Amino acid sequence: MKRLSLLFFALALPCFAAASALAETPEPLGLWTGPMQGETPKTLSGAEVIDVETLARLKEQGALLLDVAMPQQKPEKVSPDATKDFPWSPIHYSLPGAVWLSDAGKGDPSTNYEQKFAARIAALTGGDKQKPVVTFCHPRCWGSWNAAKRLVMLGYINVFWFPGGVEGWQEKFPVAPVKDDAAGTDRAK
Repeated sequence: MKRLSLLFFALALPCFAAASALAETPEPLGLWTGPMQGETPKTLSGAEVIDVETLARLKEQGALLLDVAMPQQKPEKVSPDATKDFPWSPIHYSLPGAVWLSDAGKGDPSTNYEQKFAARIAALTGGDKQKPVVTFCHPRCWGSWNAAKRLVMLGYINVFWFPGGVEGWQEKFPVAPVKDDAAGTDRAK
């Protein structure tokens, strides 16, 4: 029986190692252009991956907090008559003091999009590429990873990525409703 257990363990070990290796999502060289929801890397070259306690400290120190979550979509089955008197306007909750730049995490590498993003971030940071900037959205969301990667590519040197998202913050701290600061995104055309 002991020999059979050892044989099973010896045969199963490579399978466990392979499954563990598959669970690690590699960091892309550039922006992620695939589906926005899914496993993200545990790293982001040029940026620091942070936990909620570090985020709270950075927030306290005045870091720019960028929420790049996509806005909630209007349900398809809502009739136009139902929204005639009450236009569709979902409430988005985020970290108090955060700037919500929905669509800022898209994998769109077009020059026009990049220029709008760069201009909006320059306005928010006062052109200070040393200002700490934290990006976040939701867990398993590539949007905040892309936004942080963009900041690194633009030469910002204090870039932080919080993969826990609004939900990770909300486990310990309160959230507040925010308005979409669409300036610099495709919706600002």
